[in-house]
Amino acid sequence: MRISPPRLEGWRLDAALALFTGAVLLASEPLFAAERGVPVSAPALAMLGVGAAGLAVVGRLPYLTAVVSPAAMVLYYMVSPSDGWMAWILLLVTVVRLAAVGDRAGVATAVLVTLVAVLIGEGLSFDPWRAVAVIAWLIVIFSVGESVRNRNAYLREVEQRAADAERGREEEARRRASEERLRIARELHDVVAHNISLINVQAGAAVHRRDPEDAFRALEAIRGASKETLRELRSTLGVLRQADRERSDREEGAPAAPAPTLDRLPELVERTRAAGLRVVLDADAVADVSAPTELAVYRIVQEALTNAVRHSGAGGVRVRVAADGDAVRVGVDDDGTGGGPDLHEGNGLRGMRERAAALGGTFSAGPRDGGGFTVEARIPRRPGDGGRRT
Repeated sequence: MRISPPRLEGWRLDAALALFTGAVLLASEPLFAAERGVPVSAPALAMLGVGAAGLAVVGRLPYLTAVVSPAAMVLYYMVSPSDGWMAWILLLVTVVRLAAVGDRAGVATAVLVTLVAVLIGEGLSFDPWRAVAVIAWLIVIFSVGESVRNRNAYLREVEQRAADAERGREEEARRRASEERLRIARELHDVVAHNISLINVQAGAAVHRRDPEDAFRALEAIRGASKETLRELRSTLGVLRQADRERSDREEGAPAAPAPTLDRLPELVERTRAAGLRVVLDADAVADVSAPTELAVYRIVQEALTNAVRHSGAGGVRVRVAADGDAVRVGVDDDGTGGGPDLHEGNGLRGMRERAAALGGTFSAGPRDGGGFTVEARIPRRPGDGGRRT
């Protein structure tokens, strides 16, 4: 296994930079002295050491480094008989390191300190060519520092944008997963609650019927409701195994059922009637309705009938479905107890409200004056991009 070397950051990088720069400068000074035929100057070595030591605190005390290292470089040229050009590395490293951490003021301070010190020195012994060369070097070093600072700022911005984009993708993925879980939960609740309620009612009826013919009819209703439950559960759970759907269909030989549509409302009503509830269906033909709207209308009617069977004690229900401009209006009225004044909105009512709201529609439910309970919703025929017709 390949092991990557540890990265130097913060004060460790500053310390390593100071040690390396100091070693290079102190090692080069005897070479320049030998080349010029002069002895090695102890004050010159001290200035190089002080300037290199100033680099060790550039991350924590940038302005101290911006003053100490350039000043040490200028003092070196005042006391050193060898006059080695390597001392300019002190200023170059100082400016580049300050620019790398984004300290533009520190870069300007280092260049200005050098310029002021050079002007003072030139005031004592002026040399025009030397002054021009020093100013040219300062311009070059300052330009290098600005280039490094701009590049690092660009890289930091790119990294920040990438991090923001990644967070955005993660948040979007979590949001989509949450919406999908909520949608599947609504589907499972609507499918299971309705059909299990019918099965429970028919099973209770079969227990108390002594006529074999009546018991047989109740069992037939139970069989039909359970078959419908399995079919719709398979259709809903197919979303959870989308990747294996094609292989599963080939193996099992039976495709998943399509989503319920308005054409299946009579079938839904008949199953509810089998549970002993009188249901009147008043449904007009509504054209140009998207698949999401058809599913929402079907599920709202289904859940309203489930509540009528389970909770209201109703004997009769009227289901209304009709076109209303560019929307479909659905209503379910029962003659039950109406839920009482302390009606609690459970999963069923909340699910119906969420279905309508998700498609840009409206929903209301509550007791009626004079008794009974009413569920009403108005859902656009083609919300958003409309979806595909079933």
